[in-house]
Amino acid sequence: MFWTVLRWAVLLGALLPFVYYLVAIYCGWRFFVKQADNPTDFAPPVSVLKPVRGLDREAYENFASFCRQNYPTYEILFAASEQDPAVPVIRKVMDDFPQIPIRLLIGSEDRGSNDKVNKLCRLAREARYDLLAISDSDVRVDPNYLKSAVKPFRDPRVGIVTCLYKGSVERRLWSELEALNLSSSFLPSVLVARQTEGMGFSLGAATAITRARLSEIGGFEALADYAADDFEMGNRVAARGYRVELSHYTVRTMCSSRTFAEFFEHHMRWGIGLRHSRPGGYLGWGVTQGLPWSLAAIVASHSVFIGAAYAGAYLSLRLAQAWIVGVWGLRDELLRKKLWLVPLSDALAFLIWTLSFTRSRVLWRGSSFDIRRRRLVPRAPGRENVLGTEVPSGGRHPSFSEEGGAGVRPRNAD
Repeated sequence: MFWTVLRWAVLLGALLPFVYYLVAIYCGWRFFVKQADNPTDFAPPVSVLKPVRGLDREAYENFASFCRQNYPTYEILFAASEQDPAVPVIRKVMDDFPQIPIRLLIGSEDRGSNDKVNKLCRLAREARYDLLAISDSDVRVDPNYLKSAVKPFRDPRVGIVTCLYKGSVERRLWSELEALNLSSSFLPSVLVARQTEGMGFSLGAATAITRARLSEIGGFEALADYAADDFEMGNRVAARGYRVELSHYTVRTMCSSRTFAEFFEHHMRWGIGLRHSRPGGYLGWGVTQGLPWSLAAIVASHSVFIGAAYAGAYLSLRLAQAWIVGVWGLRDELLRKKLWLVPLSDALAFLIWTLSFTRSRVLWRGSSFDIRRRRLVPRAPGRENVLGTEVPSGGRHPSFSEEGGAGVRPRNAD
């Protein structure tokens, strides 16, 4: 009797991922079919904030893409430590684009364990304008990025704008699998969440927020210990009654995993962070995984016909979902060419999801942390700021400095 009940539970449970794939196809179609870009003259001045740590692949082109914006008035602020290998690249960008107001800020306050947010605290304080566009150092955009990111703020009910992102890869299997997971799995789940429960979070690759909304949630200082600072920022803005707008603009982010170990650690960090930030949704994510459920149904069915039906349903619906969202919607050429790798991506994702419940330690930019109650806790004793000198919390490092920006007028429409 027990085995009969278990068998039917598996067979029925294995239908749930198919329902999810159909929902994801609908949500993807609904989102992308409405992406008409209506012209607007709304273009307030923007401060672009770029916290930097380490030298990402193609760093010069990533940084330079923000200097080619088709936008009337904006500035770019970088924050890095004095010895950071990205500093010479930033200085070259400053030399190559003298018409753009660019400033390099050296050093940041020790507000918490999240080094990126420590830098954002200083960047926001030094920024000239009230509209802040934040992006990771490995993000690349086209000249219409700022125009698209800013447009939703014409509606005062919008508190924060966040962007979808797809991967830019090296010709390595693990880099490609990282990008495929973004376009075929992670971003469809974002669109499903947006449609079914609303955007109560933001995505970390590229966001924009007004200084007023940032102040209402306590500034970046309130996020300085959080692992998923992007999630927290959007969640807190939404909790105050403002809308989190998911832009139709898609940025590119560098997927640079060279080995399985790098791929594994990157996705474990993402998974553990999400498990702590959104535990119910992360646990429920297991129900949406068609590959393990279909394999379990094949074993439980004891029938070649039923097993083939589950396998066929998984492949057809899963690949259709990946195509609609990733290929048609995001225009991901890698996914179009390597759609056949999606089942392998699913197998690895399920393995990492399972293992993410066994630990709370993450590796982040060469440092090791535990995540406790959504916060990053350094594993090594003591806490250092970006210059490597321990300072009291909230203290200002004596070596703070600034380069660039003097005497350069904002870029104008003419």
